[in-house]
Amino acid sequence: MSTTTPIVLTSRVYRKSLGILILLATLFACTAAHARDSNEELAKQLANPIANLISVPFQLNYDRGIGPADDGERWTMNLQPVMPFAVNEGWLLISRTIIPLTTQEDIFPGAGSQSGIGDVLQSLFFSPTTATESGWIWGAGPVFLLPTGTDELLGSEKWGLGPTAVALRQQGPWTIGALTNHVWSCAGDDDRDDISTTFIQPFISYTLPSAWTFLLQTESTYDWKGEEWAHPVTGVVSKVTTIGKQTVSFALGARYWAQSTDNGAEGWGGRLVVTLLFPK
Repeated sequence: MSTTTPIVLTSRVYRKSLGILILLATLFACTAAHARDSNEELAKQLANPIANLISVPFQLNYDRGIGPADDGERWTMNLQPVMPFAVNEGWLLISRTIIPLTTQEDIFPGAGSQSGIGDVLQSLFFSPTTATESGWIWGAGPVFLLPTGTDELLGSEKWGLGPTAVALRQQGPWTIGALTNHVWSCAGDDDRDDISTTFIQPFISYTLPSAWTFLLQTESTYDWKGEEWAHPVTGVVSKVTTIGKQTVSFALGARYWAQSTDNGAEGWGGRLVVTLLFPK
């Protein structure tokens, strides 16, 4: 009797311990699956420029081959907070702001180097809270150009305004759409060139269940005054994850200037993005 009791107790302890381990493993798996699902959904929302999601991207771009001598280069950190506001049960107002922090040198012979803030671009989109019957998500509103440049070579010294719009569809892992705006100058320094510029950004992305997203887009600009196109093609890979209690997206990409203005960037450039996400 004394020899079998320890064996029985050990067996019971083993079974209980094994049961606890299985339970913990199941809970961990469910939690991990839930986190993956949540991050996947956030990655899809991040692919939508007018999603009901607060995000703060820090987008660092590098371009080279700038100027008539093709020896200029530029680093631009775009701070791009996106803030949605509920107008009523059926409509959202989405604020998208681009604040460029730029360091550049030799953009033309004798230009030297400049560092500071460029012109701020403020967009406001009014968007329905639900997609159309055919699955389209859309938004439209005004865009404003603010002459906040801290150096004459970093800004236009012009106030501008115009319309902006975005339309997209999300089906399964795919997001396909386009964002556009047009800015006319309406006030500012009379000695500086007037502005009439159209921006077109078609995009397509694919999001995996693991919250990896693969994005391909162009950020084309047409200068109606100079009658010049610029066509940078950008490919980006991003991942949504959680660090501590903060949800964040990391993205790395490359872009190629398929066509540029006479004094614009040429060849290959790079992009690094860190986005803080604040889901509701």
